[in-house]
Amino acid sequence: MPEEKFDYAKAMAELEGIAVKVEDPKTSLEDIGALVSRSKTLIEQCRNYLRSVRESIEEEAGK
Repeated sequence: MPEEKFDYAKAMAELEGIAVKVEDPKTSLEDIGALVSRSKTLIEQCRNYLRSVRESIEEEAGK
């Protein structure tokens, strides 16, 4: 199975949706816990993506 390409814009949109849900008083504490966990994963993926883009740009600039 081929590795799925990371979609930064989609991850950011999901993080924005998570923020809205966490701020909603109707969201249960159990759901908030799961949302926070998911957001940690997404943030780490975004950081890794941005790091790889930066490294790629630096490599191109060094040529």
